[in-house]
Amino acid sequence: MKQHTIKSSFTIAGVGLHTGKQVELTFLPAAINHGFKFKRVDLEEQPIIPAIVNNVVTTNRGTTIKLGDAQVSTIEHVLSALVGMQVDNILLEINGPEVPILDGSALGFIKGIKKAGLEEQKADRQYLEIDKNISYRDELTGSELVAIPAEEFEITTMIDFNSPTLGHQYAALKKLKDYAKEISPCRTFVFTHELEALLNENLIKGGDLSNAIVIADRKMGKQELAILAKRLGKKEVVVEKTGVLNTVDLKFENEPARHKLLDVMGDLALVGAPIRGKIMATKPGHTSNVEFAKLLRKKFQEQKKLKGRPKYDPAKEPIYDIIGIHGFLPHRFPFLLVDKIIELTDTYVVGIKAIGFNEFYFQGHFPNNPIFPGVLQLEAMAQTGGILALSTVPDPQNWDTYFLKIENAKFKRKVVPGDSLIMKLELLSPIRRGIVHMQATAYVGNAIVSEGELTAQIVRRTKDSG
Repeated sequence: MKQHTIKSSFTIAGVGLHTGKQVELTFLPAAINHGFKFKRVDLEEQPIIPAIVNNVVTTNRGTTIKLGDAQVSTIEHVLSALVGMQVDNILLEINGPEVPILDGSALGFIKGIKKAGLEEQKADRQYLEIDKNISYRDELTGSELVAIPAEEFEITTMIDFNSPTLGHQYAALKKLKDYAKEISPCRTFVFTHELEALLNENLIKGGDLSNAIVIADRKMGKQELAILAKRLGKKEVVVEKTGVLNTVDLKFENEPARHKLLDVMGDLALVGAPIRGKIMATKPGHTSNVEFAKLLRKKFQEQKKLKGRPKYDPAKEPIYDIIGIHGFLPHRFPFLLVDKIIELTDTYVVGIKAIGFNEFYFQGHFPNNPIFPGVLQLEAMAQTGGILALSTVPDPQNWDTYFLKIENAKFKRKVVPGDSLIMKLELLSPIRRGIVHMQATAYVGNAIVSEGELTAQIVRRTKDSG
């Protein structure tokens, strides 16, 4: 399956559910691998916020992302629509802090996307492949989400609010092609007992009986209804019996469960990739959805790194053998930790370190259970990255590479004699003023054994430095 964006731009206007502010949201085509991003065009520098789970700052009655001083809230419905229509890349320009609520569903966004049309792009879609069960449970709320292997995306939701009015409900989506008809029209909902608290929290300023299903879980007196009507900006609110206020007809008998499914899809869009697997959500909410999305994004990032694992053929002539490496690095026995360079481009380098039992450090590091030290894995990766950095100068023998910073270093499994350490260093930004910022990943076989972000500086060697 190829990636897709929209053929033409379009704008949707409406009011924000919680801020009550009028806002315009413009959908624009985007390039391959762009993903979903919001652009606050009302702010001075027009900052762009990627819609990924790392940027979530709150899940109070909706999902909010923030980067720097810019934020966008209540993003789940529009993201759900994008996933449901299988859009991969789009820029969402917004002139306010909150996505318009419309009628409380995703249907308005679906209509806009359908009218604009989809355009296939010249790049394969990158999926999160669920190859084993991944689960999350919130013991406090009882929310539970599980992802299990499946050939295509499926999702089921089960809700239970301990309310005799609403009762237990179940909803399922087996094919994404059914999303527009079966899920997108389903509106958000709230119980009458929650309204007072929400209004007191200065939320739902844009709330209206036209953009949410209000469920009366108890009978209310005339005075109480009059106060509620005033706060909702209505002449009157009628509750003739427990059920839906003002006799609003539900679009489906299980519309609340379907809307929860819609929300889960929107929040899981923050993984940053479409999911190939089945999602089962019990009593989901934005907080649990986002925590689950963090687990799934971590899995997706690991899969991306494994897909980028270099292929090592020991019989193939290396770009640099140990003699060639001597021309780049000042290190010598016993501290030269790179044996071969097998790939070298403008943006990444791949090096090999064969781990032998006779290495000097095994005499004292876990005797009788030899393990290649983690700090030496980092050093070996740094030396490999040094060759990438020094390949940019005409006289590498006159330069040295020095560590400035190590961040997010992780060691995932032990490295032992007999292993061949395959080290890939990729530039995270262009080299400027000799500063080199690299993502380092080390593999043994098909497994990532260690990783980290390394920052170094290349410095011309002086006569006194040697």
